[in-house]
Amino acid sequence: MKKADITCQIADCGAMAIVRTTSFQRAEEIARGCLAGGIRVLEISCTNNNAPEIIAHLRKTFPDTLLVGAGTVLDGETARQVILKDAQFVIAPNLSKSCARVCSRYQIPYMPGCTSVTEAIQALELGAAFVKAFPISDFYGPKLISVFKTPIPDMPLLASGGITLDNLADYIRRGCDICGFGGLLTKGSEAEIAASARAIREIIDRTRQQNS
Repeated sequence: MKKADITCQIADCGAMAIVRTTSFQRAEEIARGCLAGGIRVLEISCTNNNAPEIIAHLRKTFPDTLLVGAGTVLDGETARQVILKDAQFVIAPNLSKSCARVCSRYQIPYMPGCTSVTEAIQALELGAAFVKAFPISDFYGPKLISVFKTPIPDMPLLASGGITLDNLADYIRRGCDICGFGGLLTKGSEAEIAASARAIREIIDRTRQQNS
């Protein structure tokens, strides 16, 4: 039930912080700010060489309150490396069969980036927990969710890039399952991050309630 449980927790939260830092202290500050505002999912980008160590540190520091995964995982070798450092999910800008196989082996949710419906369906066939609409979410905005969800209503979608407090509700109304945030949840002081997280949490909860 490990994969199913983590997948459900991520979907329930509905938002994640996309973190790019090499500092253990800064990663902790971001984590505390997000948690204070009700966001408990953090993606640590593997664009930084010490991302596996950041993941391991956060997992030990916040073992029961935070969900910590790895981002920009391009291949199976990197997937295994971060999973062995206790990453709870894996996100990528691309679709990789080797990455999908490793994640399935260790029962870790895999979220590959896809640019077409054909590629998204291939991702689901490979066991993806969510399909990341990337990088096209930057260009199409909230209407992209409808492009995927209209023909395939049950497709679980993650979008990131260009999501703001002003358009977040539209993403949720159209059926986006997870929204990723960079600067909004990683810049500024711990208190400022907490304030942004609270605003995001309020919009998601209110819009989901209106949709139900």
